Amino acid sequence: MKILITGGAGFLGSHLSRELLLQNHSVICLDNLHTGRLKNIEDLMVHPNFEFINQDVREQMDFDVEGIFNLACPASPIQYQNDPVRTLRTNVEGAINVLDLATTRNSRVLQASTSEVYGDPKISPQTESYWGNVNPIGIRSCYDEGKRAAETLFSDYHRQNGTDIRIARIFNTYGPAMSVNDGRVISNFICQAIQNQPLTVYGDGTQLRSFCYVSDLIHGLIQLFFKDNLHTPLNLGNPYPRNMHQLASDVIRMVGSNSEIIYKDLPQDDPVTREPDITFASQNLNWKPTIELEMGLELTISYFRQELASI
Repeated sequence: MKILITGGAGFLGSHLSRELLLQNHSVICLDNLHTGRLKNIEDLMVHPNFEFINQDVREQMDFDVEGIFNLACPASPIQYQNDPVRTLRTNVEGAINVLDLATTRNSRVLQASTSEVYGDPKISPQTESYWGNVNPIGIRSCYDEGKRAAETLFSDYHRQNGTDIRIARIFNTYGPAMSVNDGRVISNFICQAIQNQPLTVYGDGTQLRSFCYVSDLIHGLIQLFFKDNLHTPLNLGNPYPRNMHQLASDVIRMVGSNSEIIYKDLPQDDPVTREPDITFASQNLNWKPTIELEMGLELTISYFRQELASI
């Protein structure tokens, strides 16, 4: 299949590109390099079935493709809050552009949505039927509401035009190809520990996050994409949460660091818990994560050691 990946030079997009090429698909990687990096895909540039196009997803596009993965959007709070209007426009205008292309070409299209559509949830674990608890005017709203609006567009294009959609609600994911300064908790902790800097925990450290290693997540995305007649949102993530204090302690131990843990105020609207219910994914895709956190952290620590050594 010939597949377009928007945001294909980003953390998830580069891994997805590589896996689809291994499965003998052709990949068009579209990325404006706002947060994506050519470094992530440099090994793919010589592949005969790979093409890189420097373009913003907010611009109209016309490619002869059979499938589309829409991953284009800054995904960490530091990145998406840096230009919130751009973030919202990327989510909404980008969704319209890929949906128009998919509808015109009769292509299947997958939206990389997020657990952030649940906001600061009042129930845990979060099921796909939960509508969420989202502040529409907060500092995270450009991302949270942008992703929610994209889900609305995908659902309405399907109802109105018969567009063949998939919606993946992605929970915290980590692994190689993350940026050193992207501001996500695992990259923050590992980089701080390697440099023997204090690990910064926001709040009292009891908030929960569930971390899925990137290879597990990519396999879930591909399984969802190729599953017929599944047009409603589906959670992809690790259902076993870890509190932030324990995660920080584990990273310090595994790195062999002399770092201490310091605590700062919890940012506005930062959710207390992120824990996916993956029953729907298990029943429909026979999918569940296989990489335990300890193993995933070892691989990610090794990656960041190399990254920091090259700076």
